[in-house]
Formats: sequence, C-alpha cells, structure tokens
Amino acid sequence: MQRMRGRVQHAGHGSLIPTESPIEPMTDALYYIADSEKPFEQACTDLAAAVPRHGFGVLHVHDLGATLRAKGQDFTEQCRVFEVCNPAQAARVMSGDMALNMALPCRISVYTEGGRTKVGMIDPVATLGMLSNDVMLAGVAREVSDKTRAMIDEAR
Repeated sequence: MQRMRGRVQHAGHGSLIPTESPIEPMTDALYYIADSEKPFEQACTDLAAAVPRHGFGVLHVHDLGATLRAKGQDFTEQCRVFEVCNPAQAARVMSGDMALNMALPCRISVYTEGGRTKVGMIDPVATLGMLSNDVMLAGVAREVSDKTRAMIDEAR
C-alpha cells in the first residue's frame, strides 16, 4: 500500500481510497499544496500581491466556485484559479518546444476544502518532465517551480 496525495493506493488495484487525514503540506512530485490559516479572500489577495514580486503577472483569474453556482450546481466550496506567467520563461519553453504552449500558463489555485483554505498547484517540474526530456526545459521548469512555490508560501 502506498500513500499518495491524501489517498491510499493499493498495489495492483490502481484504485484510490480517501484517507481520513490528507498529507499537509502536500509536496509530492506532482502537487504542491499548502494549508492556510487565512480566510479564502485574504489568501486570494495575498497571492495576487505575491505574483508580481516574483517577476510574474496574473493573466486571468477563474472563479470556478462562482461559475459552478451560476450554472445551477450545488457547490459550496470556494475555488479560484490564477493563471500566472513570466513572459521570458514562457518564451524559453516555447522556443524549446512549441507544443508545450498547451502546458502554459502556470496555474495556482486558492480553494476551500471542508472549511479550510488551501493554496496549491501542479508542479511545473512534474508537468514538463512528463512532456519533455529537454535538459534546458527542465532547468526552466525548476526556476518556475521555485518562484511559484515561493508565491504559494507567501500567500498561505
């Protein structure tokens, strides 16, 4: 049995069964998720302020919770996805492999789960590592990961 992302994976079965207590902060190879003591709105404000301090810009914020409720879904949690980008890094990625435009921009989510605020992302190193074996791109992914993790840590 292997514990992954707050779930237990049974070897050979591939099925994931929720556990009682998720791993926090979640720092496995795919996700970086931090608990926050802040209210949801404050974490969103703090993330928006942290992004430019690290040389990135916010391209768009998707309010998924509000969108789902507006579409008649009974969804009580909050969830905003911030699309963030550093133009120089994005240009380096696409110069190395134009098809990687589909993995851009980076997304950082602020959301609630069971009344708790969380800030997290799917790690760029994991994403680009699945899509490319290019050493230069791996270096870009590491730089971007370090910056986006710092943004999350500041916002939490």
